[in-house]
Amino acid sequence: MSDAPPSTSPSAPPAAPPSSPSRRQVLARTGAVGASIAFTGALSELFAGTAAAAPQGRAGYGPLVPDPAGLLDLPKGFRYRVLSREGEPLRSGEGKVPGNHDGMAAFRGRRGGVHLVRNHENRATAKLGVPTVEGLTYDPAAKGGCTALALGRDGGVLGERVAVAGTAVNCAGGPTPWGTWLTCEETEDKAGTNGYTKDHGFVFEVDPVDPRRTGAVPLTALGRFQHEAVAVDPWRGVVYETEDAFQKPFGLFYRFLPDRPEGGRGSLRAGGRLQAMRVPGVPDLSAVQETGATFHGVEWADVPDPLAVHTPIRHQDFGPRGITHAQKLEGCYWGGHCVYFVSSYARSTEGSAGDHYGQVWRYDPARRRLTLVIVFGPDTDVRLPGESPDNICLGPGGLMVCEDGGGTQHVYGVTRRGEVYAMARNAQAITPAAAAGGTPQEAEYGEFAGVTFSPDHETMYVNCYTPGTTFAVTGPWRR
Repeated sequence: MSDAPPSTSPSAPPAAPPSSPSRRQVLARTGAVGASIAFTGALSELFAGTAAAAPQGRAGYGPLVPDPAGLLDLPKGFRYRVLSREGEPLRSGEGKVPGNHDGMAAFRGRRGGVHLVRNHENRATAKLGVPTVEGLTYDPAAKGGCTALALGRDGGVLGERVAVAGTAVNCAGGPTPWGTWLTCEETEDKAGTNGYTKDHGFVFEVDPVDPRRTGAVPLTALGRFQHEAVAVDPWRGVVYETEDAFQKPFGLFYRFLPDRPEGGRGSLRAGGRLQAMRVPGVPDLSAVQETGATFHGVEWADVPDPLAVHTPIRHQDFGPRGITHAQKLEGCYWGGHCVYFVSSYARSTEGSAGDHYGQVWRYDPARRRLTLVIVFGPDTDVRLPGESPDNICLGPGGLMVCEDGGGTQHVYGVTRRGEVYAMARNAQAITPAAAAGGTPQEAEYGEFAGVTFSPDHETMYVNCYTPGTTFAVTGPWRR
């Protein structure tokens, strides 16, 4: 593979000092969400070569219109279809649709159809787990996993089935260049914990068309830790992984160098080498606050014990030079020739070196260079009216960001000019206070997750975590 070899020696190039590009203030346009925004030109780089790069005449699509059905508020001209809701019968007859809808991806099907693979972030205490199915179940005591939906050319649901079962806390993941989904367990529970019969904390490969081709086989070489998301370098076959750890020591950013870099379904079972990112002189990414800050000579250190038999990886000894940590590493995706990953938030009160409401980082493997592209926050690049960003994706409407916080929950769009607009609002109140006629301030609404677009960019799919609901949103995306 052409990626630069890892370097852990003291002679490695030192980190370049953070750059301090000039910043310019841009006010959000009237009719958006009214957020004040400051950003650098680096933001537009996120959209290069994507459907979101198409020119937009204005920020967003106008104010959200309350949904008479009380499910999903959208701008005028947009409409939604409910594809699936928790508790409904699976069309396969295998049981009921599980709850806690999370990460998701859309794959091209035959004759204009689409295949959706959807995670279920179920813990051992989940009331509505993924049904166990012979040949697709890893640990019968675990309630997480994935379901797969087959959609016709008209967007209607043709089929819905279990794709993998017996896994735990399936949060996010990522698609592979060869058309499969990598689902991630966000837990480190071992056999004997919470009633589990096997160790958890792995990545599983799921075939969206025929899950039995992939079965329920943990990709153990990719490490055992609190996985969040993955992204695959289509040129080198390298798999990048984020670790969602919100307590110290915080998570790491990993890369997996496969023994079969040519890829293909099942190729990751052949093994490989797991490494963690070291940014010389930066033990905690939250300490970096300036958009455009760039670090050269990024190093990759071999993980001492990828299976974390005795010690979680982030606690392991990486030598006197240490390793680089970050709080709440979440979304991860490949764009152009770089990998992007998200730190959902950082709080100094919880041990982080700095405070922010979300960061998006870019790593360029050819140049071994790490750059802070976006900072979310009250006085930084992009100010979301709500709380921390979680799942993100690029689409014709811009950078779509799922809010993860308290109160009313939104999907926000961010244009390449840094303008923020509300794209969707969850109208399903889930707290007793709201159901009893409490004030909006007392109400709680389920977070959004798994935002993704169809291969033709005409439909946005998004999950409501609770109550578990999968929506398909169509409208004038190219306006």
